[in-house]
Amino acid sequence: MDTLKNLKDELTEEYNTTKKFLNNFPKDKNDYAPHTKSMKLMDLTTHIVDIFGWPQVILNTDYLDFADGYNPEKMGSKEDLLQLLEKQYKAGMEALENAKEADLKLKWSIRMNGEKIMEWSKYGAIRHGLNQVTHHRAQLGVYYRLLDIPVPGSYGPSADAQNG
Repeated sequence: MDTLKNLKDELTEEYNTTKKFLNNFPKDKNDYAPHTKSMKLMDLTTHIVDIFGWPQVILNTDYLDFADGYNPEKMGSKEDLLQLLEKQYKAGMEALENAKEADLKLKWSIRMNGEKIMEWSKYGAIRHGLNQVTHHRAQLGVYYRLLDIPVPGSYGPSADAQNG
């Protein structure tokens, strides 16, 4: 099995689906959140887009320590999000294209102030990132629904796509 090819294919599929969601990103709703405990719309969407670059980070480091200044770029508009998606997707794909199957077996972790929070193989960490895209994009779909913004289909047609 060609694990790297499968990861590249999956990253591309998630990229294409995410791009459909970004095309519906609203103006003047960056600070919208459906609940006080929810992320703001722009912050949530920026996080989704940022994840596409994670394969580069994962494959080129042994860990990420959030205390060392993990600071995603600040976005202000749909255009900014689309540009960042392109940048992050290209970085993620390039890292996967330059990797070897053996690289995926090495350990990688998330830390806070040096304390290990989670650890996976690099393959597992990349898969976790892809799961994060799916999870947070589903949240974005709820935000869109609450704002009466059409929700694109992800793994088949959405109610909006079926009902026009």
